[in-house]
Amino acid sequence: MPIQATGETAAETATRTIEVGSAIIQDKVLSWSAGFQYLLPNIVVALLVIGISVGFAWMVAKAFRRWARRRDRDNLGEVLGAFLKWVVIFLGVLIGMTIVMPSLRPGDLVAGLGVGSVAIGFAFKDILQNWLAGVLLLLRQPFRPGDQIIVRGYEGTVQRIETRATIIRTYDGRDAIIPNADVYSNPVTVNTAHDRRRDEYDLGIGYSDDIEAARRAIHAALRDLPQIEQEPAPEVLVWDLAGSSVNLRIRWWTHPRRMDVVLARSAVLQAVKQAMDRDGIDMPFPTQVMLFHDQTEEIDGVRGEQREGWPKRKTERQPRPARHIAAGDPPVREAVGGAED
Repeated sequence: MPIQATGETAAETATRTIEVGSAIIQDKVLSWSAGFQYLLPNIVVALLVIGISVGFAWMVAKAFRRWARRRDRDNLGEVLGAFLKWVVIFLGVLIGMTIVMPSLRPGDLVAGLGVGSVAIGFAFKDILQNWLAGVLLLLRQPFRPGDQIIVRGYEGTVQRIETRATIIRTYDGRDAIIPNADVYSNPVTVNTAHDRRRDEYDLGIGYSDDIEAARRAIHAALRDLPQIEQEPAPEVLVWDLAGSSVNLRIRWWTHPRRMDVVLARSAVLQAVKQAMDRDGIDMPFPTQVMLFHDQTEEIDGVRGEQREGWPKRKTERQPRPARHIAAGDPPVREAVGGAED
């Protein structure tokens, strides 16, 4: 607070204070103006350098995208082209700052950024991790946009690989956005990696049916199907002796895309069903046999002789029903332990 001089009124003191403050402000403005005039050429040069760097960055990004497009790597050109553009702009701004402020040394600035990058790295760890994983995916190219893949339970067509995530269009028309780090660190099945893809189906026939006849019928049904590949030829293998059927595994090759696989499977199942019906080959549904040993035959309860269902004996005399025994007919043989049936 200014000290009031002897003999001065309060108004005179306030006026003198204002004049002193105005003089200080004018000196500061004049010094700034002189400094600005001194730095004006440097500022103009710095702006020119930054403008040139921006134009050069745009040309670098465009050239890189054109180079990637010629090699069918459009996605890589978009991601790395944008990264190179910002690197060139950053270098241009850094040079411009050193022109305006000659005392600023780029080494000190880079060192300061290096210390600060540790904190930035912790704060944006997930973003940086996904960006690096996206760059590695684009460089190694295990799959491309347009491929059909399965990753983390999501199956569909790859739309694009961005700096943060991979976009997959599922077969039901939805978009699955999967972080690049998850795609890079988890198993990925690429369904369209090759020109052909094998599919299979298990078909059960009756135990009393001729296996070779069923195989011939299936081969004939698949021979002229346009939806499947004839080279390699379809296969019909005996795969399992199940509880109520002999299972045949049918394997065929088709184009790898999902629509081709679905249409081929539909055509194969229809053709096989029609062939089985035409040749009279049974396709049994699961059945369960329950045997109640209630002494309905004379050998029921005799170890080693009791029948466990069909078929009947062809060379020996058939066992008599239990009701004939009740009528007084003599027994066929004795049961184990000497007891009669």
